[in-house]
Amino acid sequence: MHHMNKYNKRLLSFVMLIAAISLASCKKFLDREPQSIVSEENAFKNFTNFQGFTEELYHCIPDFTNAYWTNSWNWGDDEIQSAALNFHFVIKIDNGDFWGWQTQFDGWQAGWMDRTNTSTDDDRFHKSLWKLGWYGIRKANMGLANMDKLTDATQEEKDLIKGQLLFFRGWFHFMFIQYFGGLPYIDQVLPGDQKLTLPRLKYNECADKAAADFREAADLLPVNWDNTTAGKRTLGKNQLRINKIMALGYLGKNYLWAGSPLMNYVSTGSKTYNTEYCKKAAEAFGQLLQLCEVGEAPYKLVEFSRYYTNFYTTGQNWSMPGSTEAIFRGPFFGANGSNYGTSKQYGPAVITDGDVKFVPTSNYVNYYGMANGLPIKDITMADPESGYDPAYPWRNRDPRFYNDIVYDGVKCVQGATPDEPNRYANLYTGGSYRNVSTGSRTGYVLYKFIPITANKYDNGWSYDKGLNIHLPYMRLADVYLMYAEAAAQGYGSSSGKDAGYGKTAADAVNFIRDRAGVGHIAPQFLGSLDAFMPELRRERAVELSFEGHRFNDLRRWMLLIQRPYTLKKSVEFDRAPEFSTTDPKNNRVINLRETTILERRFSEKHYWLPLKNADASMYLEFPQNPGW
Repeated sequence: MHHMNKYNKRLLSFVMLIAAISLASCKKFLDREPQSIVSEENAFKNFTNFQGFTEELYHCIPDFTNAYWTNSWNWGDDEIQSAALNFHFVIKIDNGDFWGWQTQFDGWQAGWMDRTNTSTDDDRFHKSLWKLGWYGIRKANMGLANMDKLTDATQEEKDLIKGQLLFFRGWFHFMFIQYFGGLPYIDQVLPGDQKLTLPRLKYNECADKAAADFREAADLLPVNWDNTTAGKRTLGKNQLRINKIMALGYLGKNYLWAGSPLMNYVSTGSKTYNTEYCKKAAEAFGQLLQLCEVGEAPYKLVEFSRYYTNFYTTGQNWSMPGSTEAIFRGPFFGANGSNYGTSKQYGPAVITDGDVKFVPTSNYVNYYGMANGLPIKDITMADPESGYDPAYPWRNRDPRFYNDIVYDGVKCVQGATPDEPNRYANLYTGGSYRNVSTGSRTGYVLYKFIPITANKYDNGWSYDKGLNIHLPYMRLADVYLMYAEAAAQGYGSSSGKDAGYGKTAADAVNFIRDRAGVGHIAPQFLGSLDAFMPELRRERAVELSFEGHRFNDLRRWMLLIQRPYTLKKSVEFDRAPEFSTTDPKNNRVINLRETTILERRFSEKHYWLPLKNADASMYLEFPQNPGW
C-alpha cells in the first residue's frame, strides 16, 4: 500500500519534490499541511491571490529553444547534427533509441522533455515537460477544486481564473498524448493515500476530454486581456496570458491530431483521417481566424521583411520575439541563453564558436520549391514546367529559401575579418564549411533563427546585442495551415471550408504563400485530395521549417517510418570556374547529386515514445507502449 502510494504521487504530480523547492507560499497549498487551511482560504479568496497561485503554471512551460547550452528540438527528417559531441536526442532518434527523452538515458541532461533537476523557478535549465506537466495538471485541478472559495471576485475575474486552469489542464494532457498515446486523463485532485488504478484511455477518449477543457476555456476567456477590467491592471504585460485565441488554437490542434491517421488508427483501427474530428478542428480554427481577420484579436501575420521577428529579436534588450504572429509561447527564462549557446549551434565552427552544429538535410531543403509556387520534382533533373535547372539550383527559389537557408557563396561575414577565405559560405563538396564534425554535413546551413551577423567577426550574438531566440509553440501561420488540412480532410477537397469562415483550404495555403511572395497552388494540385495533400504537406514543411513540428507531423501522417522520410541526405556539387560572390543565386554548379548520410531503421513501435518503465510497471491497467 505504501509502495503504491509512493508511485501514485510520482505519476500524478511526478514532482512533489517541486513543492518543496518551489515558491514557499505554494508549498503550503501543495502539501496540504493541517495548519495551512486558513492560508488556503486566503490563497483562493480574491482574484489577486488566486491569480498568484495560477501564475506558477506559466513557469511549467519549457522553453525548448533554450533548455540547455545547445538545443535539439527537430527530430524529423529536417535536420542532422554534426558528428561532434553526439549526445542530443536527435542522435538517439536517428539510431532508433527513443528512450533518450528520459532523464536516466540523458547523461548530459540536455533535453527539454525530462530532467532530474526540475523546478518552477526562473532557470531555463530547470524546465522539463514530463515532470512539470504532471505537476501542472495537479495544480490546475487543485485550483479548479477551490473555485468555490473565490468569493471576493467579479464574474469576469472568476472566468479568467477558471479559463486559465482549464486551458493548462488540457494543454499538458495534449502535450503528453501526442507523444505517448492515450493516458489517464486526470481531472480531479487524486488523494495521495489511495492505490492508483486509473487505466490508460484510448487516444480519442483523452482528446475528447482535452477538447472539453479547451472549449470551456475558450468560452470563459477574453480575446484580449487588455480589454478586460482585471487585465487593465497589468496593461502591457498580458501578451503571454492565456486567452480565447490560444484556447481555440489548441482546441483545433487537439481535434486535428485526433483526426490524423496515426491517432485515428490507434483509436478506431483505420489508418485514414477521421472526418468528424477534422470538421470540429476546422470549426475551431475558423472561429480563431475570423476573430483575427475581422474581430478584436491582436494577431496577424508579420510582413515578410520582418519575418525574423517571429523567432528572434536583437538590439532590443532581450525583448520577447513573436511580434503579432506568436499565439502561444512560454515565458523567457534568463537573458544569456541565445547569445551564449543557441545562436552558435548553427554556423560552422570556422566562423563561430562551439562544436555542436545542427544543419538542414538536403532532402528537406528540397521542399523549398520555386518562386512560382511549383515543387521541385528531382533536384538532379531539369524541369521545364517549374523552371528548375540543376545547373543553377539556387535560382528563382521560394523567397523563404533565401531567408532560411545559407547555400554556397552566401556572404556570411559582413565586416572586417582576418579570415577572408571564409567570408563566403564554402559549401561545395570539400569546402571549408563542410567539416563533418563541426560544420555542415549536408551542404546547407540554417539561418532562420539567427541574424547573418551571428559569427565571431561581426559578433552579432554578443551580450550587448541582446540576441533573444525564442520560438513559439504555436503561431498564426501554423493555424492557417492546420485549418487548411482540417478543412480539406473534413470536407473532402481543396475547396473544403468551415461554414462559419470564408476561406477554403486552398485559400488558406495561398494566404501564407502571399506573405512570402510565392505563387499559388497550381491547378493540377487542386483537383483531388490525393493531389492536394502533398502540396499542403510541402507548404507546412517550408513555412514551419525547423520550428519543431516535423517529427510530430510525420508521426501523425504515418510517414515517419517510411522511405524517403527515413533518409537524411547531403547535396554534393562542384563550383563552376566562373563562380562569383556578387550574386550567389546565379552561380552555376557541376555534378549536382545527393548522397545518403544515414537511414533510420524504424518499425511500427517508433510511432510512439516509450513510457518510463517504472510507470508502465505500476499496475496492469497502465501498459507500456507496443514494442518497447
